Amino acid sequence: MSNMMVITQPQPVMVARDSQEWSSGICDCFNDLPQCCLAFWCLPCFTCITAEKYGECLCLPLVDFIGFGGCIPSVTMSMRASMRQRYGIKGTIGSDCAYSTFCAPCVWCQMSTEMKRRNIQVVMVGAKHR
Repeated sequence: MSNMMVITQPQPVMVARDSQEWSSGICDCFNDLPQCCLAFWCLPCFTCITAEKYGECLCLPLVDFIGFGGCIPSVTMSMRASMRQRYGIKGTIGSDCAYSTFCAPCVWCQMSTEMKRRNIQVVMVGAKHR
C-alpha cells in the first residue's frame, strides 16, 4: 500500500476594494519606519526587493540608478503605472512621472505599502492522505 497525497489547488481570488485611491499618501512613508529607513539609507536594495515581490526581475530597478533612462526614472514610473493599472487606482502617467522623478524613495515606499495592504495569502486546503 502506498501513501499518496492529493492536494486541491486554491483558485485565484480577487479582493474588491471600494476605493480607487492609493491606500497611503505619497508622504506617508513614516507610517512604516523600518521600510522608510531602508528606502532612505539603501534605496537600490529596497527597490530590488519591492520589484521582486511585485513579480518583476530582481535587478530591473537598477536601470534607474545606472542612468540609462536619462533624468526620468523610467522603471520607477512604469512600475507605478503598472501598479495603478493592476489595482484599479486612479491617476495619470503625468503624475506617475512627476512623483517618480522628484520623490522616488516615497514612491517606492507607497508601492510597497500598497502591495502589503492588497496582499492575498494563498493557503493550501483540502490536503488528504490516501
